[in-house]
Amino acid sequence: MTVRAGREFLAIPGPTTMPDAVLQAMHRPAIDIYSREMLDLTESLLRDISNLFATKGKSYIYIANGHGAWEAALSNVLSRGDKVLVLESGRFAIGWGNAAALMGAEVEVLKGDWRRAVRPHEVEERLRRDTEHKIKAVVVVQIDTASGVQNDIEAIGKAIKAAGHPALYMVDTVASLGCMPFEMDKWGVDVAMSGSQKGLMTPPGLGFVSANARALEAHKKANMATPYWSWSEREGTENYRKYAGTAPVHLLFALRQAIDLIHEEGLENAFRRHALLGEAARRAVGAWTEGQVLGFNVAEPHERSNTVTTVTMTTGHDPAVLQRYCKEKCGVVLGTGIGDLSGQAFRIAHMGHVNAPMLLGTLGVIEVGLNALKIPHGKGGLEAAVAYLGEQVAV
Repeated sequence: MTVRAGREFLAIPGPTTMPDAVLQAMHRPAIDIYSREMLDLTESLLRDISNLFATKGKSYIYIANGHGAWEAALSNVLSRGDKVLVLESGRFAIGWGNAAALMGAEVEVLKGDWRRAVRPHEVEERLRRDTEHKIKAVVVVQIDTASGVQNDIEAIGKAIKAAGHPALYMVDTVASLGCMPFEMDKWGVDVAMSGSQKGLMTPPGLGFVSANARALEAHKKANMATPYWSWSEREGTENYRKYAGTAPVHLLFALRQAIDLIHEEGLENAFRRHALLGEAARRAVGAWTEGQVLGFNVAEPHERSNTVTTVTMTTGHDPAVLQRYCKEKCGVVLGTGIGDLSGQAFRIAHMGHVNAPMLLGTLGVIEVGLNALKIPHGKGGLEAAVAYLGEQVAV
C-alpha cells in the first residue's frame, strides 16, 4: 500500500522542480537564430545574468552543466602549470580542483572539513606564506550541496585582499545564485560561475560565467583556452558566436521565463523566502535530532545553508532505507549522501521553485517515514517548522 499518486516530488539539490510556466515556455517552435528576436533574447539574458551576479563585468552562456562552467572559468584565466589553491568545505570545490589538475594546473588543497565552512584567516595565512605569488587562483564554492555548508564569500575576499595577494578569486555559485545574496563586484570576486538547474529553476544544460576586468586581462595571457570555452571566440558581431555555434533556443526560452519569475517575485523576496524555508527545515531537523540518530552535518548553525540541509544518520541506521520509503510509499525523492557522506546522510533541498506547502509536505513525509521505520527521533519536527513560519510570516 502506498499514499503516492502522480509524479514524484523532487526534494533533491538538482535538477530541482521547475515551475509549470518554465516548462510551458519551451513548448513552442524554434526561432531563426540569426533573427532580431534571437539577438534581443541573448542580450536580455546576458544582462540579467550579470545582474544576478551583481557585476559590471562580462557574462557568458555555455551549453553545459556546472562542470562545464568550471572548465570555462579555469581555461580562460589560467595557463598550464599555474598553481590553484582549492578551499575545501565539501565535495564540490575539490571537484573543481580535480578539473583544474586534469587541465594541466598544479593544485593545492587548503584542507578543510566537511562539517564546517572555510576559515578566512586560514586563507589569509596561506596566501601570506606564498611570497613568490605562485598561487594564481583561489577557488571556493558559496554553498556545497554535499555537505550543506555555506561559505562567507565576502569574508574570504577580504582575507585575500588583506594578504596583499594578486591571485584571482573564483567562486562557484551553482547552489546559491538566485537564492541568497551574491555581490561579485562588491566582494572582490574576479570570476563567478553557475548553472541553470537549481535556483534558476531551468532544466540542466546551461552554464554561466562572469568575469571582471582583472580576469579579462588574465585571459589575454592564458594558454588553457580552447575554441569552445574561449571568451575571445565568443566576441564578434555574429550572435551565434555567443554560443560557439547553434544556440540552445528552448533552454533559453525556459531561462527567460525563469528569470522573469524571479523579477516578478523580487530578488530580495526570493532571498527571504529561501531563508525562511531553510530555517523551517532546520527547525524540523533540530527536533528530530533529539532521538540521537539524526544530526546536522554542519556543526555551526550559522554555517548551514538556506538551499540544502544535509542530515546524518548514526547508530547503524541506513539513510537509504528512509529514502526508499519516502520515494516508493509517498512519492518524495530525497537527496542521497555523496562523497565522504555516502551511506551516512540524506539531503533535503529547499532551493529554486519551492514554497511552504512543498517544504512542509516533504518534512511531513520524512516524519511519516521515521515513524513507519521506527527510527528513533525527537517528536514535533513538522510542528516546529510550522510554528516558526507562523511566527515569521506576517499577516
